[in-house]
Amino acid sequence: MAEQRHLRPPSNATELARELRAAVRGEVDFTPAARALMTMDASNYRRVPVGVVSPQDAQDVATALEVCRRFRTPVVPRGGGTSIAGQATGVGVVLDFTRHMNALLDVDARNRTAVVQPGLVLDALCDAVRPLGLTFGPDPSTHSRCTLGGMIGNNSCGAHSVAWGTTADNVRELSVLAYSGTVHRLTREGSDLPVGVRELIDENLALLRTGYPTDLPRRISGYALDALLPENGRDGARAFCGSEGTLGVLTEATVRLVPAPAARALAVLGYPDEGAAAEAAAGLLPHGPLTVEGMADDLVPEGHGLPRGAAWLFVEVGGATPADARSRAAAVLRGADALDGTIVADPAGMRALWRIREDAAGTATRTPDGAEAWPGWEDCAVPPARLGPYLRDFRALLAAHGLRGTPYGHFGEGCVHVRIDFDLLSARGVAAYRRFSLELADLVVAHGGSLSGEHGDGQARAELLPRMYGDELVSLFTRFKDVWDPDGGMNPGMLVRPDPLDVNLRFAVLPRTPAGDAGSAVGAGRADGPEGAGAADRVRTVFAYPADGGDFTGAVRRCVGIAKCRTPTTAGPSVMCPSFRATGEEAHSTRGRARLLHEMLAGDVIRDGWRSPEVRDALDLCLSCKGCRSDCPVGVDMATYKSEFLHHHYQGRLRPASHYALGRLPEWLRIAAPLARPLNALAQLSPLAAVAKRLAGVAPERDLPALAVERFGRDVPVPERPGTLLWPDTFTTYLHPSAGRAAVRVLSAAGLPPLVPPGRICCGLTYVSTGQLDRARRVMTRTLEALEPLYAAKGLDLPVTVLEPSCAATLRTDLPELLPNDPRADRLASVVRTFAQTLEENAPHWSPPVLDRAVAGQTHCHQHAVLGDSAERRLRERAGLRGELSGGCCGLAGNFGFEKGHHDVSTACAEEQLLPSVRTAGPDAELLADGYSCRTQLAQLAGVRARHLAEVLADGLEPEES
Repeated sequence: MAEQRHLRPPSNATELARELRAAVRGEVDFTPAARALMTMDASNYRRVPVGVVSPQDAQDVATALEVCRRFRTPVVPRGGGTSIAGQATGVGVVLDFTRHMNALLDVDARNRTAVVQPGLVLDALCDAVRPLGLTFGPDPSTHSRCTLGGMIGNNSCGAHSVAWGTTADNVRELSVLAYSGTVHRLTREGSDLPVGVRELIDENLALLRTGYPTDLPRRISGYALDALLPENGRDGARAFCGSEGTLGVLTEATVRLVPAPAARALAVLGYPDEGAAAEAAAGLLPHGPLTVEGMADDLVPEGHGLPRGAAWLFVEVGGATPADARSRAAAVLRGADALDGTIVADPAGMRALWRIREDAAGTATRTPDGAEAWPGWEDCAVPPARLGPYLRDFRALLAAHGLRGTPYGHFGEGCVHVRIDFDLLSARGVAAYRRFSLELADLVVAHGGSLSGEHGDGQARAELLPRMYGDELVSLFTRFKDVWDPDGGMNPGMLVRPDPLDVNLRFAVLPRTPAGDAGSAVGAGRADGPEGAGAADRVRTVFAYPADGGDFTGAVRRCVGIAKCRTPTTAGPSVMCPSFRATGEEAHSTRGRARLLHEMLAGDVIRDGWRSPEVRDALDLCLSCKGCRSDCPVGVDMATYKSEFLHHHYQGRLRPASHYALGRLPEWLRIAAPLARPLNALAQLSPLAAVAKRLAGVAPERDLPALAVERFGRDVPVPERPGTLLWPDTFTTYLHPSAGRAAVRVLSAAGLPPLVPPGRICCGLTYVSTGQLDRARRVMTRTLEALEPLYAAKGLDLPVTVLEPSCAATLRTDLPELLPNDPRADRLASVVRTFAQTLEENAPHWSPPVLDRAVAGQTHCHQHAVLGDSAERRLRERAGLRGELSGGCCGLAGNFGFEKGHHDVSTACAEEQLLPSVRTAGPDAELLADGYSCRTQLAQLAGVRARHLAEVLADGLEPEES
């Protein structure tokens, strides 16, 4: 067959979009925002699609293919976009299956099968079949957001494949549409393959029987043509798995389910180093484990509580009963030649350990000194018995190239994940990346391994397949592709005729101007745009971005596409990403917003730089909850990026009304305070309230909060020997003074009489959240100046107790990042404490009143993300307050829920965890919410009164003397 050329994007994208919209019932979106969201997956690569189609069903897919064929436009099937080798990017039309084709169509418990659409998220399948005692065996660490279609495309594996195999081992039947429009039903026994496939296999039997490595459970690279051998049943379904969207479009799959163990236990084994752990892994396989996972200490957080050692194996076993599982784990422990070991059998303990392992894909993106590390050699695999020697040679190769990386992964199957600190930002570094890749490919092959052991070849490794398989077998791959796809329309540039591994790098389009520290230049957009790349000399960042070397571009690069923010449901303390869970839209995920910012900086898809309406609209539904700062494995801080963007976007322009009203709330409340009674009365008059809300940009569904008649702070006596400064935040002072008065009582009872600073003290939160950063810096500077005489006169060196978690978080993080050159900012940030932290650290022997009651409510999202709530948990326990508070975000989030147009999303966020937890609480449960926003949300949506922890504790104190 003649050499094929890849199809390229059409010359008339507008006409293509018009034809698709007329023919397809699903969404067709060729806007810059839609294209920008699909330029990248979780790899190092970037390819710009011409548009995105979200088909309703298989007929829609067929129709879209027919239109794309007429326009000679390639297509790329895409699921969750978590591929690490670049195969979920493309230059044609992206078929997004996550919006509509995401259903679980049927479950046959008797035959242990399920029929799924390609966009179904793995966890959704597992959750649905769990009551039947079943599960789907392969479980990548992205199980909460990866799709079955993507898993089939990559032949994904996961931690439990040592017991249940790869995705290919668990697929029974596939319905596939070829680019030509033909329909194929692929099964494990006799498949409806394209004409010419069987002849191609029969002509090359000898090559196929000898050309693949043996004894390699994780051989994912290339096409699995050996599955089509007669002795293997001509298994078309297996051969299609791992084809990375290059053969056809999957529209439906029948998959195998496996019995889930009734009980599990985890043997955690410590070893002196990763080499010792790797060499021990294969010897544990006779125990029949469910997992044998390995990782080293540089990926494990401090205080992990793991056994002694510098590397560990997590060996999970199953059993019919908890005792049975523990007994099997004990047998593993006895049989392992480990430095130390322990057994973890309680579900919460196991979940905590697995969370460390699953987040490694994110934590590995930074070396211990903070340098960036990248995929590219994320998942090569060798025979398990060769893993120890391979890792030693791999480490030597890294050292020879002056590179660093931390291997971890599926040691029981010889599969190693690693991110390496390649310099992919300079031409010299990219050339070094290529040289290393060639040498590492040869090393993997020398150990009998596969270039890919889980995530597929994509663009990262397809070019190197001849080194693994030889030219003759790779030529057969090309012929196989051409039989399936003679027009070359399916995901060109992947697997066969691949693009080189060092082109299409996503970093190449970013501005080269370093951002430096606060106040240095950042390029954004095109030179001919209103704030274009020429603006690299004009537009300056305000935040310091200390964790990214002062570089806004580096901050945006943090998002590597792991997509933990796309988890459709959450439970427990997790917060990220509430707006995505409310809308289900990629643009409203942390990853989606980061992608739009990346394209804003690149300037060829999002062309207006800081003035971009696409970025503005995506950030509009960001609640600034800061959940991503803690829950994102790579520490993306979208709340800060949003503030930065809003600052530049509205610089010199009229802002939304809510920015003036809610963003400058401290100023308005200070003016309004003397008129609290008449203003409260006027707010009760519906016509006046409606006018006020319309002028202020407030959602008409919202009630205006009542002003405190007696504001907090005026009546607090000045102690002779203060034990803490009590921060007079805006919300406590003007809206909820009872929390402040209760805190004074409790702190005084604990021997820490508080001093409330006089004067105009403000953290600047509302200015920061609305991007009024120049004003925020002035307010913060004025606050620091107001505190100076207090410290000088009193010689105070006290903790600063902040009752409002969002204000505490602002002082802890935003203050020093907006005033990086003011040592007073760092000093203040370092002494900020929550109410419970102050008591625990400074009155450790004080005993709170024992209240003996159940509690419900919510941990504030900023507290979760920035401050932590362990001190609050311990204080509640000591006070006899039983029960857990919900996670998530209340949805009000300061100004967000009050702004016009946000009410539906705000309510949806509250309905996720907060409101259900309150509805199911007993009638006598105490409702706790330390944040003013959380209390207001509960009052307005549930009609219940929640209180600050200080108020609840104050109730238990002895009555004050009159």
